[in-house]
Amino acid sequence: MSLFSTPQATSARLAPLAERMRPLSLDEFVGQEHLLAPGRPLRVQIDQDQLSSLVFWGPPGCGKTTLARLIAQKTRAEFLPFSAVTAGIAEVRRVMAQAEQARLHGRRTIVFIDEVHRFNRAQQDAFLPWVEQGSIVLIGATTENPSFALIAPLLSRVRVHVLYPLSLENLLTLLRRALADAARGLGDTAVYGTIEIAPELLEQIALYASGDARVAYNILEAAVLGTRPDASGRRRITEGTLQSVLERRLLRYDRAGEEHYNLISALHKSVRNSDPDAALYWLARMLESGEDPLYIARRLIRMASEDIGLADPTALNVAVAALEAVEHLGMPEGNLALGQAAVYLALAPKSNALYVAYGRVLDDLRQQPAEPVPLHLRNPVTALMRELGYGQDYKYAHDYEEKTTDMPCLPESLQGRRYYEPQGQGYEQSLRKRLEELRRLQRKTRGSE
Repeated sequence: MSLFSTPQATSARLAPLAERMRPLSLDEFVGQEHLLAPGRPLRVQIDQDQLSSLVFWGPPGCGKTTLARLIAQKTRAEFLPFSAVTAGIAEVRRVMAQAEQARLHGRRTIVFIDEVHRFNRAQQDAFLPWVEQGSIVLIGATTENPSFALIAPLLSRVRVHVLYPLSLENLLTLLRRALADAARGLGDTAVYGTIEIAPELLEQIALYASGDARVAYNILEAAVLGTRPDASGRRRITEGTLQSVLERRLLRYDRAGEEHYNLISALHKSVRNSDPDAALYWLARMLESGEDPLYIARRLIRMASEDIGLADPTALNVAVAALEAVEHLGMPEGNLALGQAAVYLALAPKSNALYVAYGRVLDDLRQQPAEPVPLHLRNPVTALMRELGYGQDYKYAHDYEEKTTDMPCLPESLQGRRYYEPQGQGYEQSLRKRLEELRRLQRKTRGSE
């Protein structure tokens, strides 16, 4: 059976509900109105069969493959489905040669590549000349950010269309349609009996699906088939039945993909913005989605230094202790230690003075010559070193009443450079006063000498 066979070509009772309920026309398609509403550019291109190469980028269950199927039905071009999972370069070249022959005979070819992000650079390069010269119209589908998944030359020759997770109302529309459809859905009373499900339970299914139509259909189908009809042929789906199906909410996540970076970014920026509720939410969402807790712990340590620093030196201790707790306890016991650290960091006074100071040092390291260590800062451990001036004019701070001197400790070209400038938050208020006092004492030492 072809990937693009219509649902009628399958055994209606053997195919999963999600497959049977695929839309048969654009008018049946639910969601993605920003692309498919009447008059929108993509809708016009599809209706007029004037597509250029494009990529559908969106999460699972939002309609990428369904859109490709609908294009296959409407287009007058040759339509070749292609799997990035199984195809190699030889297969790519064979299909491209076939498309070129069709072009020479005046026929266009649309090549649909599911999971296009799985193609490596060499495989994508193999497609590039054919896309460039117009031998094919390429339609790709991917759950990964095309900016990272596609090579730049190919990305520049396709139009990326972003598809979003389906809304709660979108999913409820699909679920109600499945319950009412006697031909493809669950509405055939001779097969399924009369299905009764409270609106709040239907909404619970939609919530659990997290924008994924396939998940919503699968949950509904499992709940229906897991409910025995009573003597009158009614299937009453209860809260208990649904909970047995919904053992755990399915949170969309990919530990190696963009969603991983989106969520850790949300956690970091919530901590930086001193929002403990948001920090705890994003932390829990990552943990419950299966993220490595040690990765989160390491990132919390980074936050403690980057965004808090010396405004609250204890923050680093709290973050490191959380990592050690996770290492000793494991999960799920370690989740509260991470939560404690995230909330503490969010509530701590903030300062990026240390982060800025380190950046200034890096700038000088890149832009200034790497001068040798000044002679007075070197240890004269041999007679030759002493003869060469190692340690000469060194001032031992403990010999001075103020425990500091005006002795320069930076290379000559950088003397007087200020990197660390404490801010007025938390403990850095005291550090700022201390630094001002040290500078005053150093000037006093210079004056007295």
